[in-house]
Amino acid sequence: MILVLGSLVAQEALFAKALALSQEHVARSRAEPGCISHAVHRDVENPLRLVFVEEWQDQEALVAHFKLPASRAFAKAMAEISSQPPSMSVLHASPVQLPGKSAA
Repeated sequence: MILVLGSLVAQEALFAKALALSQEHVARSRAEPGCISHAVHRDVENPLRLVFVEEWQDQEALVAHFKLPASRAFAKAMAEISSQPPSMSVLHASPVQLPGKSAA
């Protein structure tokens, strides 16, 4: 599976717009093939920072997501709203079975 971790710090005057665009993007992304989960969270230590956590079935699904015009428009809009460059990490991950826990 592929995990994507991203964040941005919005300009204070544009935070409401950043949050609304983020919520629209998350809802749209969840409906895409290969999206296992997609969420946006507000940082409790920096209320202007939004954190994205995504889980994708495979690299192909993530590449298809990035190629969508709506995803590109979202990234461009968020770069303009941010007070500093957004960050993003793409990680390849495997589920771990913890001792004493049954598989879901």
